[in-house]
Amino acid sequence: MNEKIFKAYDIRGIYPDELNEEAAYNIGRAFISFLGKDSPEIVVGMDNRFSSGSLVASLEKGIIEQGGKVIKIGLCSSPMFYFAVAKYNYDGGIMVTASHNPKNYNGFKLVGQAGIPISSDNGLQQIKELVRVGNFKSPAVIGGKKEINILQDYVAAFQNPNEFNYIIVVDTGNAVSGVPVPQILSKTGLIHIFDELDGNFPNHEPNPQIKENLRDLQSAIRIAGANLGAAFDGDGDRIFFLDEESQIIPADLILALVSAIILRKKGKQKIVYDLRCSNIVPETIKSWGGAPIMTKVGHSFIKQKMREEEAFFGGEVSGHYYAKEAFYSENPFFVVFTILSEMQKTKKSLSALIEPFQKYFHSDEINFTVTDPLQKIKVIKEKYGSQPKAKLLEIDGLRIDFEDWWFLVRASNTEPILRLIVEAPTHFLMEEKIKEISEIINE
Repeated sequence: MNEKIFKAYDIRGIYPDELNEEAAYNIGRAFISFLGKDSPEIVVGMDNRFSSGSLVASLEKGIIEQGGKVIKIGLCSSPMFYFAVAKYNYDGGIMVTASHNPKNYNGFKLVGQAGIPISSDNGLQQIKELVRVGNFKSPAVIGGKKEINILQDYVAAFQNPNEFNYIIVVDTGNAVSGVPVPQILSKTGLIHIFDELDGNFPNHEPNPQIKENLRDLQSAIRIAGANLGAAFDGDGDRIFFLDEESQIIPADLILALVSAIILRKKGKQKIVYDLRCSNIVPETIKSWGGAPIMTKVGHSFIKQKMREEEAFFGGEVSGHYYAKEAFYSENPFFVVFTILSEMQKTKKSLSALIEPFQKYFHSDEINFTVTDPLQKIKVIKEKYGSQPKAKLLEIDGLRIDFEDWWFLVRASNTEPILRLIVEAPTHFLMEEKIKEISEIINE
């Protein structure tokens, strides 16, 4: 086994060089051993990559031979998978997907009861060790398998009953969000592009965070005169929005807008956001009487924090949006319908709704290849941490806030890369600080 496939939040690698059927089989056995429960019922779902079917077959074999009962849900998005585990009270689950990675990758997302993610902090390292040793105990009984169809229950749970007379162009990138989108958005003026499932992803990689992958969507919005555009990633747990002018809207501004709408309707609520988000997010939440809660980056951490705080909503710069009503998992359709409802109520365009939140200049993540990211962070901390009115936060890398600007530097979990974000009230100050910090990083 190539141990590099075990990441901070999931298991992922190039198929079949790094991750193959033998690894899938052993991961299935290790997962059941880790759970330590007799005959656990395990949901298994998959995306539409060409390697997913073969990996699922080997994974299921390992689960069954170790005494687990496979609940096979077939092709689905990750939010559908989380819904299945939590809604029907199964013991855990494994989603076979490489999310937004190119077609030659695949992987596994593991969850326990209630759809709680299993990451390096709460079990993934133990599962890795079980696979490495490979000394599995024989179960008292061999498991089994049954198939269920969850699509209609998922649609019923998250479809808005109202009609929306808006043209909405949705790009599912030939990936598995093409399964639920036509039904859930059937009461809108839906134009669905790249809807056919194709594991080659022939039109673009299933990563909407890369702007080049949104060009076809932008063109479709202009041609159709659409009111809104949305793009899903490869496993459907991330969504990015474009306005009627085909302009890409930063995910944290969508988070601020939806937070304001929620708080106006529901009063005081806790809302979770990751530390890369613009200051407009906590400012908006506070201004509407809510409680903003900052977390480190990563879906497993945010979901854990939301459960601890019983937060109603949460989001990340990366396009993940989480809802208490979706068992603290991703719920992209909640965000879609919240925005459409606000457009319908106010008679405003999406660009007009977003305009009040465009207060700061935010650089997005800038990546630097460095030999020792942690040493660079130490140098940056020494230079900026002692400056007047500097507020240090070290829950995930180093974030330092000043009166009129802030920056964040974080090391990659898997590569010798340092990520920088700078936000300021003017474009000039943002660029000045990017240049200043970049020179330190590149020394």
